Amino acid sequence: MERVRNIPVTGTDGRTFLLDVTYPAHQPVRGRIVFIHGFKGFKDWGHWSLIAEHFARAGYLFAAFNFTHNGTTPAAPTEFRDLDAFGANTFTKELTDLEACLDWLDDQGGELENLNSNREPFTLIGHSRGGPIALIKAHEDNRVNYLITWASVASLDYAWPDQAFLDQWKKDGQYTVVNGRTGQEMPLYYSLYEDYLAAGDRLQTRLIAPRMAKPWLIQHGTADPAVTEAAARQLAAWNPRAELHLVEGADHVFGASHPYESDQLPVHSQQLLDRCLSFLEEQMS
Repeated sequence: MERVRNIPVTGTDGRTFLLDVTYPAHQPVRGRIVFIHGFKGFKDWGHWSLIAEHFARAGYLFAAFNFTHNGTTPAAPTEFRDLDAFGANTFTKELTDLEACLDWLDDQGGELENLNSNREPFTLIGHSRGGPIALIKAHEDNRVNYLITWASVASLDYAWPDQAFLDQWKKDGQYTVVNGRTGQEMPLYYSLYEDYLAAGDRLQTRLIAPRMAKPWLIQHGTADPAVTEAAARQLAAWNPRAELHLVEGADHVFGASHPYESDQLPVHSQQLLDRCLSFLEEQMS
């Protein structure tokens, strides 16, 4: 197995984000997987790198990256030091970053040492708020053949309860969310909502999900306290062709935490991984 960490890639607004690529050495790559982290997430969180290793051992290239505006920086990829960037993030910026990641893998990935790849089709895996970003991109981009969502929200407006909230947000210019792990108060600028409105139907999962014609595996834990399984059921209702796989008793991160120091996956993450691998095997056979 080979791993190249912290590759600098140019994304939204000319900002640099970091990309990790893990892949099998000295054997052909079966497929390329790109992982999209969620809200208050980053590529080095918890056990994502361990999951990458498992996919690589199964013959897949696994790429994970930080969004340019997720609050981390190239100098501190595991810490939220740029809260202004976090506040200025938008969903279209995330889609632009994901595009840059796919482009880099197509254009530069062949330069990775010992990588035996012929530009195999992409699978997108989106976790939590990364789920809709993965869905939108999979629908838009012909390079993407398969979609997997983990503990995904059903829509991108999930955190905005009513018009009164939106009016106050506009008046104040921002609202803050508390990072339960670090205790940081993290701003979200009203430009996030303005971007959401300006994008129109492009960001509406209720419209995109029914039109998603590519194979789609929806995975969710039945004990997820952050995003309930109702979100997964909603996505599946919008697209009955998708496969819904509930992991009994699993939480939002499938048993992991940050930092994660074990070299063994949590039971629920292993169940998640096993179904992912069998899903891809079924699609590629």
